[in-house]
Amino acid sequence: MSSRAVRLVLRDPDLDRSRLTVGFRLILVIPHLFWLAGWFYLATLVAIANWIAALITAQPSPMLHRFLAGYVRYAAHVASYVLLAANSYPPFTGRAGYAVDVEVDEPGRQNRWVTGFRLVLAIPAILLADALVGFGSTAAGGWTGSAGVAATAAFLGWFYVIVHGRMTEGLRDLVIYAIGYSAQVYGYLFLLTDRYPNSDPAVYEAANVYRSDPVRLTVVDDLRRSRLTVFFRFLLAIPHFVWLLLWGVAVVFAWIANWFATLFTGRSPAPLRRFLTAFLRYQTHLYAFLQLAANPFPGFTGRAGSYPVDVELDPQERQNRWVTAFRLLLAFPAFAILSALLTAGWLAAVYAWFSGLFRARVPRGLRNLIAFQLRYQAQVYAYAYLLTDRYPYSGPSAGWQMTLAPPAPEPS
Repeated sequence: MSSRAVRLVLRDPDLDRSRLTVGFRLILVIPHLFWLAGWFYLATLVAIANWIAALITAQPSPMLHRFLAGYVRYAAHVASYVLLAANSYPPFTGRAGYAVDVEVDEPGRQNRWVTGFRLVLAIPAILLADALVGFGSTAAGGWTGSAGVAATAAFLGWFYVIVHGRMTEGLRDLVIYAIGYSAQVYGYLFLLTDRYPNSDPAVYEAANVYRSDPVRLTVVDDLRRSRLTVFFRFLLAIPHFVWLLLWGVAVVFAWIANWFATLFTGRSPAPLRRFLTAFLRYQTHLYAFLQLAANPFPGFTGRAGSYPVDVELDPQERQNRWVTAFRLLLAFPAFAILSALLTAGWLAAVYAWFSGLFRARVPRGLRNLIAFQLRYQAQVYAYAYLLTDRYPYSGPSAGWQMTLAPPAPEPS
């Protein structure tokens, strides 16, 4: 049985998209946005009634539960359509069966204390969902805030679909992950479940389990953290900040030399590749320490296998000279996705800091979200440093991309 009482289900994995409907998607979705806004305010009143019922009886009303589950399902349908995770026009009813759908467990008994403080407890998850989805969709039920991870992915995917007539798998799966987490937040906020939303990308249906990219992240970590080092983490990292800056200056010159060499020979010279690879590993080790994805103090050399969160690279292969020539321009969309992911990753790191300080451990879901951001970050920089010409994979992944410590069901 799934540990998530509110689950996103991908019923139609087809990546083909209609250029015509994609071109006018924001216009076509306008009736849904009005209907969604009206339904949201009604759902808010129903949620208050459901909150009172659950507070008194510890059992939400089945009738109100069905109504609120319908709203959560409908909100996911609309978000999936406007963010290009689905192609077909969604119905206005919130019935099950859409290409990207939501399943909700039947109502069960809930803890009265958790119910009583539900809105306060949900605030961290609401902020994280808004960072993942964007447009203020979780906090206000509308589309008036700033862009997040899914909104950035959809914006870039729009151009790709107009040219190719299909969505990329990585962008589609990234959007699905963000919407899936947002659906859990709605479910928790509306008392469909008292299980806290789980941010772990590896447990979502959109997590890719078959890719084997040339740049991978390995995570071997037991989730325990030292309260003392957690509290002083940024102060402890000051020597690393200085070293990162000095090493980064040398990397600029190494990158220029590597670009010319790869452009003319199709291969990165071995000494330059080793130098840039060590810097990439060092970056990852340092940020994993800062974001509490790992506990030990990192070394200064970027040596392979020296840190619990590490980067693996495949042996060098020939690179396309045209791709090399326009590498920084081609990397711009990946950096845009990374910028949005960094917001979610650092927000997760803030939550992990409080958890590490008070509980001496970090939740698995938050750690894995940070690891997802670090994996994509490593792939983006490896592409920019000309260590590979394989484009970064933006979707969440499991298995191939992250070697995780033995799993234990723990929400975050």
